[in-house]
Order: sequence, then structure tokens, then C-alpha cells
Amino acid sequence: MQTGRPARRRSSAISNSPEPQSEPGSPHAGSPRLRRLLRGYLAHLVVERGLSANTIAAYRRDLNRYLEWLAARGIDDIDQVTSADIGAYQADLASGYDAHPPLAVASVARMVVAVRTLHAFAAAELLTASNAAAGITPPKPGKRLPKALPINEVQLLLDGIDRSTPVGLRDAALLELLYGTGARISEVVILDVDDVARVLGDSELGLRLVGKGNKQRLVPLGSYARGALDAWLVRGRPAVIAAAGHSEPALFLNTRGRRLSRQSAWAVIRTRAAQAGITTEISPHSLRHSFATHLLDGGADVRVVQELLGHASVTTTQIYTEVTVDHLREVYRSAHPRALG
Repeated sequence: MQTGRPARRRSSAISNSPEPQSEPGSPHAGSPRLRRLLRGYLAHLVVERGLSANTIAAYRRDLNRYLEWLAARGIDDIDQVTSADIGAYQADLASGYDAHPPLAVASVARMVVAVRTLHAFAAAELLTASNAAAGITPPKPGKRLPKALPINEVQLLLDGIDRSTPVGLRDAALLELLYGTGARISEVVILDVDDVARVLGDSELGLRLVGKGNKQRLVPLGSYARGALDAWLVRGRPAVIAAAGHSEPALFLNTRGRRLSRQSAWAVIRTRAAQAGITTEISPHSLRHSFATHLLDGGADVRVVQELLGHASVTTTQIYTEVTVDHLREVYRSAHPRALG
């Protein structure tokens, strides 16, 4: 029996929360004791910090991988983990291990932050005598400028969709909405029909979006997005419901009549971009980045773009101004007769 450790108190969050789901290929993801700790930590994130379901799922995924790594090295209690272990885990994430390929710096940083917060929680709950992760510093990713599509490629993407089918009408409405508002995919897939019906009936009304931290904002809805949404609601969505024999309030439905998931919405962007022959690198945020960059290229004030994007700080938005400056520099170098002198 160990001595000199503080008396442990059993958190009600740890004892009453559902078992965390393991990742595919990691059916056990750590010892029962570590899984119980993770269960309590996830409950803490839900109840005390009020994090969203998507954020909780990301923590669960990242920490299941950490527990799996610990279990493979015979560590079955948080009290056994040392700072050297966490440093080795960080190194393995960066270099790759077992069947896992190397991760990008940003991904390593995210996963190390999750590990740090888990250990901080364990220390606060008196489940360990000290916080082994206290001295661990996540790697700092280099600043990555967001990739925006050129305007001509956005036009190819949006104009190339066959709108004669229900799925085509849905995809056109989805992409027009993403580009026309700068919304995140996660903000769009949670919309219900009622959220847009009133807006479509009055051109002066803005669309209410719920972003990170459940913060709400109003964004204007342009004529192209309005037209595409109206066509989807009048002709496309009813046809999907009739074929599926199922309906729910969701604005965007899959072919089974269920709410379109974030992953499926991203697949729509990727597929439609490939069909349009777009060569620029595509990401789930490509249309959001394009929205911001094209507004700034057109002379919009950065603080207006900040409000439209739902950024808490203008510093986050200002990274798009660097993209715009880079674009201006390229134009200058290619067009000005004295640029190379």
C-alpha cells in the first residue's frame, strides 16, 4: 500500500458517467481504472464546462488513443504515468508508432493538450499525487495561412452542380449557403427548416447561426443562396422525403430522410470539387476561407468579416488579411513594369 499520498475522493462524475466509447481497432483503450478516469473527465467537460458534443467526441477520440498507448506499455493507473512517459507519447505521435502514421504538428499539439487536461483533472480530483503533465509543452504549429479557392473555381464548383435531381438541389443549396454566409459545416448541418423558412420570406432578415460556445450571430443571406435554398425546399427536399418514406425537421437530409451529418456534408464538398475539376487543395473550411478572403479582397472591413465569421477575436480574422496581401503582392509582381527592378 502506498503512503504519503492524499486521501482520494471519488468524484460522482467518475462513478455515474457512461463508459467512454473506444476507437475502432482499440476495443479496450486502457485499463478499467483508466477508462473510469476518462469517463469522469468527459462528464466533467459536459456538466461543468458545457462543451459541445463535437468537442466531447474529439476529446474522447484523442484520449482513447492515449489510454491505448499506456495500456500497451503496461500502465494501468494514472498514478503510474511519469513526465517521461508523456514525452515519449508525444514523440511517438510525431514519428508514428505501431500501425499509426506520423501526425502533423497541429494534431500532435491538440492531442498533447488533451493529455495535459486529463492529468490536471486527475490531480484536481486527488487521483494522483502530482500532475505528470504539468511540465509538458505541446509543439507550436507554424502559422498556416488558410487556403481559399480562387473566385473562378468557386464559380466552377457552384455552377457545375446538376440541379435537375433532388440530391443536386440539396448539394447546390448546401454549397451556396456555405459560401454565401461563411458558416462552418457544423453550424449548417444543425439547421432546421424552420430556421430558414422565415428568412426566405423576408429579404431583410438575416440567418441565425449557432457557433462555437453556443454563441449566436446573424448573417445576411444573398440572392444565390436564397434561390438555391428555395429550390431545395420546394422541389428537392419533398422528393427525398417521398423516396425515403421518412422525414425530420432538419434542413438538409440524406437519401434516407435523416439529418445530413457533418462528415457527409464534407464528402459533398470533396466530391463536387472533384467533379468540377478543381485543383486547389480542399478542406471542410474551404468555402468559409474563400468567403472571408473574397470579402477582404473586395474591400470589406476586417471587423465586419470578424462578425460574419463569428470570431471571438479580430486577431483570428486578421490572418485572412495576410492572404489578401499575398495576393496583392503576386498581382503587383506580375503586372507592374518596375516590380522586378
